[in-house]
Amino acid sequence: MRRGIAATALVASLALAATACGGGSEDKASTGGPVTITWWDTSDATNEAPTYKKLIAKFEAANKDVKVKYQNVPFAEAEQKYKTAAQAGNAPEVLRADVGWTAGLAENQYLAPLDGTPAVKELDAFNKGLVEGAKVNGKLYGVPQVTDALALLYNKELFTKAGVQPPKTWAELTTAAKAIKTKTGVDGIYLNPDSYFALPFLYGEGGMMVDTDTKKITVNDAAGQKGVQTVVDMIKSGVAVKPDFTDGYNNMQAAFKDGKVAMVINGPWSTADDLTGKAFKNKDNLGVAPVPSGSAGKAGTPTGGHNLVVYNGADAARKEAAQKFVAFMTSAASQESAAIETGVLPTRDDAYTVKVVADPIRAAFKNVLADSTARPAVAGVSDMFTEWTKQYIETLKGNTTVEKGLDATAEKWKTNINSLKEYSVD
Repeated sequence: MRRGIAATALVASLALAATACGGGSEDKASTGGPVTITWWDTSDATNEAPTYKKLIAKFEAANKDVKVKYQNVPFAEAEQKYKTAAQAGNAPEVLRADVGWTAGLAENQYLAPLDGTPAVKELDAFNKGLVEGAKVNGKLYGVPQVTDALALLYNKELFTKAGVQPPKTWAELTTAAKAIKTKTGVDGIYLNPDSYFALPFLYGEGGMMVDTDTKKITVNDAAGQKGVQTVVDMIKSGVAVKPDFTDGYNNMQAAFKDGKVAMVINGPWSTADDLTGKAFKNKDNLGVAPVPSGSAGKAGTPTGGHNLVVYNGADAARKEAAQKFVAFMTSAASQESAAIETGVLPTRDDAYTVKVVADPIRAAFKNVLADSTARPAVAGVSDMFTEWTKQYIETLKGNTTVEKGLDATAEKWKTNINSLKEYSVD
């Protein structure tokens, strides 16, 4: 939607917006005051941000030499705003970056390597897979703050009324959805039309987005086609609600919270919001189960989450302050607080305390996470989803076939994603 704007006007406007957002903090160390750093937080402004603000207050109380300027930046805008600010030499010292952004930002030299810094003094406590996912060419560029995976969320009361159990396959889900509709009048499932939420269907057929070993784009192979066809068939048959293609996620959330749909595919970040709905006034009514398996006999869910990264263009004093802040925000105590108050999943083993795992929702997601699949370690993976979602929506609308939609996606990736230009396409 930005491509119709002249390039020079776009760069100028984004640079102005980035400056207005407060990137590039003033260093007051030379005048005897605290070093001020800026943190762009991309978490949910309603359900998560208040917890992080409280943690900042604790950090500042314990570190009088550092002042943290907090800014909540909408997730959908943050990556491009950060790139623009970094190009202008005015990026925030700390960014909460989606795991899919880290490689691209690092390859553009916007991020400072963190190996051997105070930010990672307790690195051995973190999940090794998440740490590896924050590395580029062997160097660590982010500290995992939160992690997640998609699961099947369901309304237990509706399941009981319909006499069904959490489905273990997509075929079982179809049967359960029909029973729920017949016995309760409530729709079975709402599927978000964002392509990230298509991954459980892709993985369930043994497919993947790309094969980094063979340098091949595979999203449009037979497995990918079968996975997406499952989604199309569920919508066509009425098993799944026809999604809203303009605001699919929020409409999905509203329907689930109001008890108008029995199942959704979503992550732990959504549960605090789910519990505000009338369908889940009784917290125990929210069920969490692994996503169903595809015809390949396996269930697959993507590993997500966010890393805290440090701006490479900051001076030494602000880098040191940023590293100290990152260490605090990713500490076991901070991760425990965030998990208990917001429902997010910690990235370090010692943060899964008795209090954290006592919650059945977090405990269920912890089990789901154990069998999750990391997104491909290529720069520009977030742009890959942007391209795919355009074609995925057209497919779900019936404006193109599954095969043509995935073929167009593969070609767009090869043409527009720099890291995939040397990849082959079937």
